[in-house]
Amino acid sequence: MDRRLTPATDRKAHRSLIGRVEGRTFTEGEALAVAWPLVDLLAAPGGARDRQLWLGDGFTVIDRDQGHAFGFAHKDGYCGWLPGNALENPARPTHWVATTASHLYAGPKVQSRDIAALPMGARLAVAGITGSFAQTPHGFVPLAHLRGIGDFHADPVSVAEMFLGTPYLWGGNSHAGLDCSGLVQVAHLACAHPCPADSNLQQKMGRPLDADEPLRRGDLLFWQGHVALVATPDRLIHANAHSMTVAHEATAACIARIAAQGGGPVIHRVRP
Repeated sequence: MDRRLTPATDRKAHRSLIGRVEGRTFTEGEALAVAWPLVDLLAAPGGARDRQLWLGDGFTVIDRDQGHAFGFAHKDGYCGWLPGNALENPARPTHWVATTASHLYAGPKVQSRDIAALPMGARLAVAGITGSFAQTPHGFVPLAHLRGIGDFHADPVSVAEMFLGTPYLWGGNSHAGLDCSGLVQVAHLACAHPCPADSNLQQKMGRPLDADEPLRRGDLLFWQGHVALVATPDRLIHANAHSMTVAHEATAACIARIAAQGGGPVIHRVRP
């Protein structure tokens, strides 16, 4: 089974796996939420980054070891390890960060000390409004950067274009750095479109296109280990290791460049 989507360690497993795995103690898990603005989801305690989660993301803990908690993210089912102190009891979110980034402030004015940067998608429980700032348990956030839960963007490509120039970061899911599948996921989740975290999983999220079917805005092109969004029939946007940024690129030139660099041909075309 795919470890990224299998909520089990060698000791414990989520009860949804009863009858599918053996030699574990089964549990319903503990539903918590991410308490840090941005945190790496790790392949092992203290190990490599697989993806990143945002403040307010739901996370069910299945097991704990070496100061870390193993479980799965509610938004996409991705499994991994987080530092144990990166989690808290969940609060019902009322708003989310709808801009590429924002800040938590110590007080409700721009001159206040900034506490931390917030990524797009961070979910917040707003307790009150002071002037142009929202008060949350973690600090004050500019109202202009927030939308209410349920008020989403309409076009994933437009969201992706908000991140133009963002540096490339393997496993990144924020304004601080994005990889190809991270950009696709951030853009789709901001439009309330369910989206897996990795490119090979994203291949299954829409209708496959025939090879001769004209491309249109929002389609996805896949190579082995890479994905790009179609901005226009002849232009893509993607987070890529060639420019090390989120960038536009002519479709034909991109396909030729990747093939010349040994990345192979386009293997899948999808309309989400």
